[in-house]
Amino acid sequence: MSDPRIKYTADDENEIHDVAAFADAGRNTVTPVARFPAEVALVVVGAFAEIVRNAKISRAATTPDADGIVRSQTFEEGDVYMIEKPFDGFFADRYLMDFYNVEERGICSRMHLHTGLRFVRMMTGPDTRIRVGSLSPFEVTHVEGVTPFRPERFSDELPDTPPGVRRTRYNLIVPPCSFVDMQIPRGVSHQFNAIGEHAVIDSVHPEESIEVFRERMSGFKMMAQTVFLAAELPEAETCADLPR
Repeated sequence: MSDPRIKYTADDENEIHDVAAFADAGRNTVTPVARFPAEVALVVVGAFAEIVRNAKISRAATTPDADGIVRSQTFEEGDVYMIEKPFDGFFADRYLMDFYNVEERGICSRMHLHTGLRFVRMMTGPDTRIRVGSLSPFEVTHVEGVTPFRPERFSDELPDTPPGVRRTRYNLIVPPCSFVDMQIPRGVSHQFNAIGEHAVIDSVHPEESIEVFRERMSGFKMMAQTVFLAAELPEAETCADLPR
């Protein structure tokens, strides 16, 4: 029987796999959900972001609880807060992420994959977009008369690959003032970068306890449940430039 683990070293928070040899285990599925007036989107996105920011300065959220879980964590794309944690008999949890603005930060997050499946709802406010990337084309849900819009898609070349390695990157744009869902299977590449100030993610991890056990990890750490496909964070222009 083959080893079900994805990681080489369970608790490594910067494990890097060979992008040349990598193949996605499936495809990400994207579903546009809704668009909102700017003033409504700003209030909703701001409310979620405030929860994450409050957690970052909270002693209770930044120290281990009785189960050893630190709820406030940091990822390459932004600060995160585990708003709902797993417990015996319920192995899922939920994170909120407050995105960094790549135009201010000057760097992009790396292409990566996770050791367990993810369900994310991307939410944007005024003058903000999220550029989503993958090494496989996106499946996009469209139900006529129900789905509110079709997101823009385009492809380019993945930046900062090793000499002689070329990989196509497939991109999708979450427009301003919108909710867009994405189903991310285990072991499928993805990359999020926010261009603008108002972007958050509501992320459900339906098998977090299972993946911690399966990968033989020592705890619930988002970075340790991640495998990167690049050693360095790319420059901002590689993800902030959008088609005109």
